[in-house]
Amino acid sequence: MSDFQPMKMPSIHAKWGWFVALGAALLFFGILAFGNLMVATAASVFYVGLLMLMGGVIHLVHAFQVKGWENILFWTLSGVLYLLAGIIAFQNPNLTAAVLTLLMAMALVIAGIARLWLALKLRPLKNWGWVAAAGVITALAGFVIALGWPVNSIWVLGLFLSIDLMMQGWALIAFGLALKS
Repeated sequence: MSDFQPMKMPSIHAKWGWFVALGAALLFFGILAFGNLMVATAASVFYVGLLMLMGGVIHLVHAFQVKGWENILFWTLSGVLYLLAGIIAFQNPNLTAAVLTLLMAMALVIAGIARLWLALKLRPLKNWGWVAAAGVITALAGFVIALGWPVNSIWVLGLFLSIDLMMQGWALIAFGLALKS
């Protein structure tokens, strides 16, 4: 038996305006990011760098909470590496953007190939071609990004951020307006 409980619809219907407002804000920020992809890429890099710094501090604090020298050394090394990665992100955002862009390209290629493989396993089922098409498009996106690397590193992360913000914005606006009616 699952513990999943659907949301109570009467309470969520009354909040439709909040969904529309949040969606409009995200759409605005997505358009703003799209207007300057380099700034959006830099924001993405600094966000990742900040998370790495926080992760490093947490690892270091945790290192002294565990028992045994092997554990302390492992967690300390892990924390120091996180801190170094965070510092590098702030010291050399172009390098960080290039590394993140290359990792994203590789992840897209791998995800696309995995989806294509899944589609081939689904071939006896109706509409399996949609899964295959999605896999091919994802893999091609990864290859295109990899082919333009490292030159495209100054704008690719910003493009993905802006598209994500705009898609979330439109989705929340549509959801909020559907709740209203």
